[in-house]
Amino acid sequence: MGKITVETCEIEGLKVITPAVYGDNRGYFMETYNYKDFRAAGLEQVFVQDNQSSSTKGVLRGLHFQIKYPQDKLVRVVKGEVFDVAVDLRPGSSTYGKWYGVLLSAENKKQFFIPKNFAHGFYVLSDTAEFCYKCTDFYHPNDEGGLLWSDPDIGVEWPIPEGTVPNLSEKDTLWGGIREYTEKYRK
Repeated sequence: MGKITVETCEIEGLKVITPAVYGDNRGYFMETYNYKDFRAAGLEQVFVQDNQSSSTKGVLRGLHFQIKYPQDKLVRVVKGEVFDVAVDLRPGSSTYGKWYGVLLSAENKKQFFIPKNFAHGFYVLSDTAEFCYKCTDFYHPNDEGGLLWSDPDIGVEWPIPEGTVPNLSEKDTLWGGIREYTEKYRK
């Protein structure tokens, strides 16, 4: 049991993980994380913190990252559906400033591995969504960073219906774009 399928993405380091699901008329069973299977797939991170959030339709969280204490993240949805996005902020990366998005849902059971030095965010497509993620470092509240979700220089193609304004936290309306980030942190 516990085998996983790992898909590489257009941006090096990002991975979409699909666990084996064993179901019958009673329901299903799956391993959401098994260190041996992940290690065999080249993912040797040690996770130290699990987080979970609940959001309603139209909520957009992100694009967030930790500045001095970057985290690898393994994210998944246990209820509902989200469009999940990672933006490459790795110094010297050939895909710096590029984004990749994947649909995560309780139904498809996919997980998204996001390495350190990526900004991360998601948009809720279902009436509600419960989002879970593992991190390789602890949250440091004074180390938060972010990028404006609608920065045209990044150009994320969020699946937001025309005429709809996403539900954002106040801080998520105030982040700068990739140019400001680059000037401040990547001189």
